[in-house]
Amino acid sequence: MKKNKHQISTSSTTDIEEVKRLNAQSGLTYNEVFTLLGETYLKNQKKK
Repeated sequence: MKKNKHQISTSSTTDIEEVKRLNAQSGLTYNEVFTLLGETYLKNQKKK
């Protein structure tokens, strides 16, 4: 793995910081969606 002052890359030249930045902008994860759906379902079941 290469380490420069401003950039960390793997041997395949993947910019780790860019991947982290893009992931942060991508929205909810699968687990977050699953949790949100479960909470919404349970909330709706209690109303019935």
